[in-house]
Amino acid sequence: PPKVYRLSGPEWGKTKERVKAAIEDMAEDLLELAAERQSEPGFSFGPDSAWQKEFEDAFPYVETDDQLRCTEEIKADMQSDRPMDRLLCGDVGYGKTEVAARAVFKCLEQGRQAAVLVPTTILANQHFRTFASRLSAYPFCVEVLSRFRTEKQQEDVIRRLQKGEVDLVIGTHRLLSQDVRFKDLGLLVIDEEQRFGVEHKEKIKQMKRGVDVLTLSATPIPRTLHMSLTGIRDMSVIEEPPEDRYPVQTYVMEDEDAAVREAIRREIARGGQVYVVYNRVKGIHTVAKRIGRLVPEASVAVGHGQMNPTDLENIMIDFTEGRTRILVATTIVESGLDIPNVNTIIIFDADRLGLSQLYQLRGRVGRSSRLAYAYLFYRKDKVLTEVAEKRLRAIREFTEFGAGFRIAMRDLEIRGAGNILGSEQSGHMMSVGYELYCKLVDEAVRELKARREGSPGPAEQVPAADTAVELCLEAYLPEEYIPDEIARLDMYKRISTAASEEDRLEVTDELLDRFGDLPKQAENLIAVSMIHNIAGTCGVEKLVLQQNRLVFVFAESNALRPQAVASLMDDYGLRLTIYGGVQPRISVVLKDAPAKDEALAVLYHMI
Repeated sequence: PPKVYRLSGPEWGKTKERVKAAIEDMAEDLLELAAERQSEPGFSFGPDSAWQKEFEDAFPYVETDDQLRCTEEIKADMQSDRPMDRLLCGDVGYGKTEVAARAVFKCLEQGRQAAVLVPTTILANQHFRTFASRLSAYPFCVEVLSRFRTEKQQEDVIRRLQKGEVDLVIGTHRLLSQDVRFKDLGLLVIDEEQRFGVEHKEKIKQMKRGVDVLTLSATPIPRTLHMSLTGIRDMSVIEEPPEDRYPVQTYVMEDEDAAVREAIRREIARGGQVYVVYNRVKGIHTVAKRIGRLVPEASVAVGHGQMNPTDLENIMIDFTEGRTRILVATTIVESGLDIPNVNTIIIFDADRLGLSQLYQLRGRVGRSSRLAYAYLFYRKDKVLTEVAEKRLRAIREFTEFGAGFRIAMRDLEIRGAGNILGSEQSGHMMSVGYELYCKLVDEAVRELKARREGSPGPAEQVPAADTAVELCLEAYLPEEYIPDEIARLDMYKRISTAASEEDRLEVTDELLDRFGDLPKQAENLIAVSMIHNIAGTCGVEKLVLQQNRLVFVFAESNALRPQAVASLMDDYGLRLTIYGGVQPRISVVLKDAPAKDEALAVLYHMI
C-alpha cells in the first residue's frame, strides 16, 4: 500500500527531491551515452535490394502494421551514418524475431557479420534453427556458440568467425568471452538484455562500440514511460497481435489428478504437445513419473538446466520435432521458446512463481491459430498467501492480447523497468508512484537537453510548474453519466493528460461514443485539465478567477517575460495588467466568454 504523507509536513517534498536527483543522474547517464553514440562514426548500410524484398516476401505469415513500421524504423537507423541503438519492445508472440531477422539479413547481404546474443542455451538453439531455416536459400553461414557445442566445435566456430567465414553467430554469454573476435561485426541483436548480469553488460558495452545494436524486450514498456524516454532512447513498440491468434484460456485451480489427466488428454487427442512446468530439479523426476502414470499412452521427457548439455539438446530436439508428446521442465522453457504445436501448459506450484514469470510461461503456448490452454495448479488444501492469491488472480484476469502491458505495469511499480532504467530506479518509482515518476523523467530529460544544447527557445526554458487552477466551475464526471466506478476512474486518468486540441477532441469523441452526450460538468473537466497542463508548461504556478478578472501567477524560476505576452494580447484585444516582482502576474479583464475559454486563449498565446 502506498505511504500517505501529511500535507503540512516536509516529508513528501524531501521524497520528491530525492527521486528527482536520482532521475537526473539516470537521465544524465543516458544522455551521455546518446551523445557518445551521436559522435561515433558508424557504418551506413545501403537501401533495400531485390534479395531483401525476396527474403521478406518469403515470410509465411501476414505481417502486422506495427511489425512493418518497426522494420522501417530499424532500416532507417541502419542506413544512417551513426551507430544504431534501438530498443524493440513487444508482447510475447508479437513477432519481434521476424523484425530482427530482416535487420540481420540487411547486414549479412551487405557483406558484414551479425551476432545474436541470448540468455539461455535452449533459446540459442531455437534461434539457430529459426535463422538457419529463414536463411537456408541464401549463401550465408549460420553457427551457434553455446554449451550445447563441444570444446572442439566452439574453437572451430571462433576461428572461422575471426576469418570472416561465419556470417551470423547465435550464442549465449559465451559470445562475450575474450577469445571471441569478429572480422567485421556490423549488427548485434540482444534478446532480453535485462537477463544478463552486470559484468556481462559491461562486456556488451565494449562490443557495442561503432556497431549497430538492436535490443529485443518482451517486457513491454507502457506508453507514458515510452514517451518520457523517447528523447534519449530510440524505441520501437509492437502493440498489435498477429492475425488468427486466440487469447490463452487460463485456469487457476487446486492440483488434482483428474484435472491434470483431462488437460493432457484433450491436447494429445488433437495431435498437440504439452509443457509441464515444475520449477525444482529435486523432485522433477517424481512429477514426470506421476504424469507417465496418469497418461501412460503418451511419451514423457524431462529437461532442466543442470543436465548434461548433449542430453538436454537431444531432449529438446525430440520434443521440437514431435517425437515426445510431453516435456516436464523447469522454467528454462520461459525464454522465447516457439513451438507452434504446443498448446497446453500445466504449471505446478504456480503460487511460487512471479507474475511476469507466469506471464512469460503462458506465452509459450497459443503461438498458432489453435486455441491454447494454461492450467495453474496450487497444492490441494494449501492456504495461499495474499500476494500469491493476487498474482494468480491477475494472471487469470489478464488473458486478452496486449495484457503484457498491464502486467508490465504491475511489475514496473515494484521492480523498475528492467534494461531501460535499471533496478536502482525501482524504489524511487514506488515512493512517488508511476505517473509522477514519468512526469519527473520527462522534466529531467527536457531540462538536461536544453542545458546541453546551449540556447533553447523560451518554450524549452520554462520548467513545468504544478499549476493550481481555481475557476469556480463544476468540473467532474457525474455518476449517472458513467455509473461504473472503474470506467469512471479510467476516464479521469485519460482526461488528466489532455494538453492540446487534438487530445480534447480524442477524449470528447471517446466519451460521446461510449457514454453519450457530454454533461456540462464533463466539458468543464476537460477544459480545466487542458488549462492545468498547458499552464504548467508555460510556467504558470496559479490561475485564479477573482470577480471579473483572471489572474495568472508565474513561478519564480519562470523565464517567460510578461511583456512578450502583452504584445500578443494587444492583437487579441484583451485588457491586461502586468505586475512585476519576484512572482510576475498577469491580470486579464474578462469579456463575455466563459472564464475557461479566456484562460485557454491566453495560454495558447503564451505557447
